[in-house]
Amino acid sequence: MTLNPWRLRLLCQLEALGTVRAVAAAAHQSASSVSQQLAVLESETGARLLERTGRRVQLTSTGHLLASRARDILDRMADAEAELRALGQDPSGVVRVAAFQSAIHSLVVPATVALRLAHPGVEVHIDELEPHESTSALLRGDVDIAVTTTDFLDAPRHPDVHLVPLRTDAIVVVVPPGHRVARQERVDLAALADEDWAFDLPGTYMDDLATRLCRQAGFEPRVVGRFNNYLIALQHVESAGSVTLLPELAVDPRYAVVARDLVPPTYRRITAAIRSSSAARASVTVVLDALSGAPA
Repeated sequence: MTLNPWRLRLLCQLEALGTVRAVAAAAHQSASSVSQQLAVLESETGARLLERTGRRVQLTSTGHLLASRARDILDRMADAEAELRALGQDPSGVVRVAAFQSAIHSLVVPATVALRLAHPGVEVHIDELEPHESTSALLRGDVDIAVTTTDFLDAPRHPDVHLVPLRTDAIVVVVPPGHRVARQERVDLAALADEDWAFDLPGTYMDDLATRLCRQAGFEPRVVGRFNNYLIALQHVESAGSVTLLPELAVDPRYAVVARDLVPPTYRRITAAIRSSSAARASVTVVLDALSGAPA
C-alpha cells in the first residue's frame, strides 16, 4: 500500500474544515476533484474512511484515526526536508505564524526583526487570527505556530497541540486623561456602568471577555463603537471620550489615554501553540526562542 501525501493532506483538511466544499476552496480545487482524490485514498487504504450523512460527507472512526496519523506523517516529512536543507547550515525555511492583533506588533514583529539578524535563512510569514481561529489553522496545517491565549476560551485543547508559555498580560480599562477614575491605581468596573463603551467586533475574544467582565460587575455596557483595530479604539477613547477594555500590550503610548488595572485584577496568559510533531524542527525552535525573548 502506497499513501499519497497530497491525499492525506486533503483528509486532514476535511477533518478540520468539515465539508468537501471548504476543502476544495482551501486547496484551490473543484469539489468533485477533492471527492475523487478522497475516493482514491479509500481505495489505496482498503478502508472505509468517509460516510455520507444527508448531503454532507464526514470521516468514519477509521478516517479520524488516519487523519491523526497523517498529520504526524506530513509533519515528519516537512521535518526531514528541512533537516536535509539545513545540513551544515543555519536553520532555514518558512515558518508560518498566526497571532492576534496586539501580539503581532508587541511580540511577533520584534521577534521577526531579531531573526533576520540571527538566522537570515528563516523566513516568517504572519497571519492575523483570533485565538479561536488560530488553533484550527494550526491543526489544519495552515500555520506552524499559533500565538494565542487559552484563557476564557471554551474550546477543549487538542492532544496534538503543545503549548509554550510566552508571558502574562494584564487586562486594563482605558479612559481619557481627565476622566474621574484616571487618578485611581485600580478601577472597579461597576464605577463605569453609565459610561459609553468602545468594544471589539461581536464574537471576538476581547468582545466576549469585556462583555463577561462588565456583566460580572453588575451592568450591561452601553456600546457606542465597535472596532476591529485597537488603535482605532484608542483614538475613540482619546477623541470621543468613550472607555474600553484592552490587553495592556495593546495600549499604544502615542495616544493620550490612561490605562488602569482592574479590581479584581484580570490577566491573560499568552502562549505559542505548535503541533507536537513540529517541536523538533530547527526553524520552528528558533522562532519560538525569538518569541520568548521578544521585548515587552
